[in-house]
Formats: sequence, structure tokens, C-alpha cells
Amino acid sequence: MNIRQAAKKDVRGIAKVHVDSWRTTYKGLIAQSMLDRLTYEKREELWRKNLGRKENILYVAEEDSGNIIGFADGSVRTEENKIGDLTSIYLLQECQGLGVGKQLLERVFSGLKEQNCEFIYTEVLEGNKSSTFYEACGGQLEERKIIKLAGDELGLLIYKWDSLK
Repeated sequence: MNIRQAAKKDVRGIAKVHVDSWRTTYKGLIAQSMLDRLTYEKREELWRKNLGRKENILYVAEEDSGNIIGFADGSVRTEENKIGDLTSIYLLQECQGLGVGKQLLERVFSGLKEQNCEFIYTEVLEGNKSSTFYEACGGQLEERKIIKLAGDELGLLIYKWDSLK
């Protein structure tokens, strides 16, 4: 397995992981109709744009064969306060629990630290098992709020890391 910075050639693999992991991770948490509407093509378009943003930090995890099995991205949320955002970490279901997520998180955090971020935040839907992952990686629950997604009210947990120095 290899963790590396994402390149334009990775868009299709990233989109596949994004859609497939949403369908397994969020099944039963968000409306099935929303999951059914996800397409690889729409996610490819999203990731082409994200790769074009210079402030975006994006890493992929790939098998020795070159197949992408996960990715993580982040960016500087505010310049003045140096707050970073861990935007996402997604892994194929069969690759979860193997330490890949932690390696991806460390790479994104390293990139945000290089940009002088002092704090990093991430958001996770309540009920998503990744909240225990964030806690195990040192994230502190900062806030819980209610959001609307596909017409449903859902809990959103906001985690913070503040010891990047």
C-alpha cells in the first residue's frame, strides 16, 4: 500500500471510493434516495474542481496494483486564525480498520501544519462510526448541532484538534 499526493489521473478512483464508501458508511444514517442518486460522474466533476484548487490538500491510498482504496483532503479554513479543515477521509469498507485512515489523516495534518494551522476541525454525522476513529486520533468533541440533509434532521458532531505545534 502507498500513500501519496493525489494527481489528476486519480479523479476516477477517488470518485469511485467516494460514492462506494458513502453507500456503505451512510446506509441507514441518511435517506436511501440520496445514496441512490450518487453517481461516479458527478463525483469525478467535483474532484476535478477540488484538484484544481491550490489550497486543497489531497492524498490517496492505493494498493500495490495502483487501485485507489481511500483518500483524505483538507484545506486552510481561515488565513487570519490559521484554522484547518479536515474535509473528508473515505476508505472502501473492506479497507477500514487497517490503519490506512490514520496514515491519510497524518498526511493531511502534516500539510495543514506546514501552512501554520494551529487548530483543525472536522465534521461527522452522529451515528457514523468514524467518530470513534477521530476520538482515537486525538480529536475532541467541540460541538453538536442539528442539520437538514435530504429533508431529514441529523446530528452533526464537530471535532477539534488543537495541539498541532
